[in-house]
Amino acid sequence: MELTQRDISLLQLLQKDCRLANVDLAEQVGMSASACWRRVKAFEEAGIITRYGAILDEANLGRQFRAMVHVSLSRHDPEGGERFTDSMVSRQEVTECYATTGREDYSMQVVCKDIAAYNDFLENFLFKLGVVESVHTNVILRDIKRHGLL
Repeated sequence: MELTQRDISLLQLLQKDCRLANVDLAEQVGMSASACWRRVKAFEEAGIITRYGAILDEANLGRQFRAMVHVSLSRHDPEGGERFTDSMVSRQEVTECYATTGREDYSMQVVCKDIAAYNDFLENFLFKLGVVESVHTNVILRDIKRHGLL
């Protein structure tokens, strides 16, 4: 689907606040409400909009520690990879996880209450999986840009 500048504006508004009423969206991009509604539905049907959700503030939830964690596996057989990925999906601390190229096999964002909780995550969960060779942690100091594709 080829996006126009109006489409991009519409998608940017939805990224900022997906709870905006259709009438308000239409007004802000200069469309009729019915045309705006049809366009949003077309984005959904084309898979451009895959879901709607709330963005939570980790600090206000009492989770002050955030890090980008890069993991190398000791085994690269299908069972080891599946064990690792299934385990990451099940953990609340892991908010994002990606299989990557480069030195590490996976990169993920981990959010915890504090450094002690992160240490517990490492020692009592990640290292006990039996497939992790090494972990490199980069603590997130501050956000520069989050949650926006366009």
